[in-house]
Amino acid sequence: MACISSLRSSHHPAIAEASCQPRNPSQGAQPFSSLSAYSCSPQLHLRIASTPSQTRLLGAKNKQFTVYASTHASIGVHPGTEPGAGIHGPPVFEDVPHLTDYLPCLPTYPSPLIHNPAYTTGRHYFVGPDDVVARNVVTSLKSPGEGSHFRRAGPREKVYFKSEDVRACIVTCGGLCPGLNTVIREIVCGLWNQYEVRDIIGIEGGYRGFYSRNTVPLNLKVVNDIHKRGGTILGTSRGGHDTTKIVNSIEDRGINQVYIIGGDGTQKGAAAIFEEVKRRRLKVSVVGIPKTIDNDIAVIDRSFGFDTAVEEAQRAINAAHTEAESVHNGIGLVKLMGRYSGYIAMYATLASRDVDLCLIPEVPFHLEGEGGLYEFVDKRLRENGHMVIVVAEGAGQELMETSTQARDASGNQLLRDIGLWLSQKLKDHYSKTKNESLNLKYIDPTYMIRAIPSNASDNVYCTLLAQSGLHGAMAGYTGFTIGPVNGRHAFIPISRVTERPNRVNIADRMWARLLSSTNQPAFINADKINNKEPKEEKQVLVLNKLSDIFTNLDSNSSNGSLWSMDGAATDSTGKANVNTTKENESSQ
Repeated sequence: MACISSLRSSHHPAIAEASCQPRNPSQGAQPFSSLSAYSCSPQLHLRIASTPSQTRLLGAKNKQFTVYASTHASIGVHPGTEPGAGIHGPPVFEDVPHLTDYLPCLPTYPSPLIHNPAYTTGRHYFVGPDDVVARNVVTSLKSPGEGSHFRRAGPREKVYFKSEDVRACIVTCGGLCPGLNTVIREIVCGLWNQYEVRDIIGIEGGYRGFYSRNTVPLNLKVVNDIHKRGGTILGTSRGGHDTTKIVNSIEDRGINQVYIIGGDGTQKGAAAIFEEVKRRRLKVSVVGIPKTIDNDIAVIDRSFGFDTAVEEAQRAINAAHTEAESVHNGIGLVKLMGRYSGYIAMYATLASRDVDLCLIPEVPFHLEGEGGLYEFVDKRLRENGHMVIVVAEGAGQELMETSTQARDASGNQLLRDIGLWLSQKLKDHYSKTKNESLNLKYIDPTYMIRAIPSNASDNVYCTLLAQSGLHGAMAGYTGFTIGPVNGRHAFIPISRVTERPNRVNIADRMWARLLSSTNQPAFINADKINNKEPKEEKQVLVLNKLSDIFTNLDSNSSNGSLWSMDGAATDSTGKANVNTTKENESSQ
């Protein structure tokens, strides 16, 4: 969050509903500090201090107060264990933009759900204006209720669009993922059955389809059984994002609700589209629905398609195990998805219980020497005569002799095949040291997993995502993404889910459970991540080795300073770099 604002006033201190009345300065202090990822006030800024959990809110009268905004859910660190755990402060309300931020006095209409038979049994179905979802549910008795809060998703009694005026479009971008067709289906069915919207179109071929392809009319008949198929009926592509052309197309076609399904890069594109829509003052709701099979999107509990991927990976692991145990010195090597995050590999390993070694991007490993991979493979083959290895595609990239700097259309670095490389290394090692050959079978089920339909769990989840997104759009919210936070769906600022990837925390109990299951080497020095290390060294390790969890280190600074989101440097003691701060303020 780059800025803080309280643009929408309300009778309730924790909320900011659409209102044409200016904020009353006599209302006094509010228990919640309202944060918006897009609506910026020149008097209020958010800074990240050197302990990443500590943020400072600087008020207009130069008064400072500290907010403890834990990020444990996205990195697996529990309250009380992350840096800055001793710092306490009031809760923070991270709000999302609303159409009335730049189009004041928009009329509202009674929600069609009021007369929908499914919702007529009681008003408890509607979400109140003061309902929020807490970022942290595991907390300390010393500081209950602290940390970030998001606006709860769900239907509202008042909407900002008449059903007959809505023209909605849906676009899918990036790689394939189980559940894409289910999300498309449920957006169409939700708009059609719940809000009586009849004008819904699909954009073919990803972002470039806005300006280079025809649209596809969508209705209940078209989407009736698409959830039983893999892929996406709209087609997809990487890249092709041209903000001006896309918003021109939205304006020319009379579209006023845009549902964008995609991963990290796609959501950044959605944020750019929202900003251009806002600049042109268009009445268009832009909704991002996060999609990544790797489960590497921050803040939300999980991404759709992940459960299906873990379940389908079992088939590949079972096949590898059967191949390995059927021969002498048998090794089954399975490569799974996970460019930056090893969640699929980790959960598939825990679910299988046949895996002897799991390698993920978050844990650098070494081949030779004491505690190395070769030593463990030799030991396991002596004991069992066979073994199964699961490796995430992003693991071990630093070990390969040559690396490529080429990138795909989405800007992702192209990875070398760790599975083929590791297979050859193991064969060479065994032939040189044992004068024997390995019976190694390498299985890469990546595209088989990506292309299958979603399972029952993901189908239900996709339904909730789609309906929560369209409820938000009809209620006038825009420039947000949707997802479950501690089991409750919430409207989340797009910047919060794109600022850093969600990665496996190797200091968490889930990784400990995996090590206990496989009995594999840790490959890391445990002393580096416990309390025996000096604070400064531990902080550097957490930032560098645990995947740049919070923000990037200033490469030109010798004191390990961090760059705050408003550009001010903060040193390792938590004190602001005065010179940098003054330079930044003068540039504003």
